[in-house]
Amino acid sequence: MKWLGNNWDQVLIALGEHIVIALTWLSIAFALSLVIGIWAARHDRVFRWSIGISGFLYTIPTLAFLALLIPIVGLGKTNAIICMVAFSLMILIRNVAIGIREVPDDVVEAARGMGMNAAEILVKIELPLALPVIVAGLRIATVTVISVAVVAAYVNAGGLGVLIFAGISNDHAPKIWVGALSACVLAVAADLSLSRLEGWLKHRAR
Repeated sequence: MKWLGNNWDQVLIALGEHIVIALTWLSIAFALSLVIGIWAARHDRVFRWSIGISGFLYTIPTLAFLALLIPIVGLGKTNAIICMVAFSLMILIRNVAIGIREVPDDVVEAARGMGMNAAEILVKIELPLALPVIVAGLRIATVTVISVAVVAAYVNAGGLGVLIFAGISNDHAPKIWVGALSACVLAVAADLSLSRLEGWLKHRAR
């Protein structure tokens, strides 16, 4: 606690960098997954290919992925963000596609009977009903990436991993504890927030 009291500004900078990486990843990954997931929901072949390719990316070890990106984009936040986006696509694409596919056919047919076109059905019927499933996938991906993003410090991307690895290299336990616990608190806060949103959406969909 003494070290934290004397270095709280350093911790806030690392926490801010971690949040920036996570929010940037979230925006890019969600936009990509929404487009691909909607397409995959309509076409079985697209679904199989998108899950197959994103599943392959998901299996690549994080450190290996970061290292492979160094010759292409170098060190820094871009490297980490690309890695995190690729790492989370499978979960998000799958949940978007499955969420849309699980919308009852009779509901879609009723919307068509009311004169809605395909775009209106997607925006006003399918996506709202699929939101609980989409948010469930977002919750899993967010918590996973917040945790894995700690490793991004290896490529000078910043974040809470900087404190952890600096503590390890200097054999300084307070840095390790503060960095690790901060990452845990951030992951738990994100999980609880998205869990409440998921529950609210499920309740509203009933």
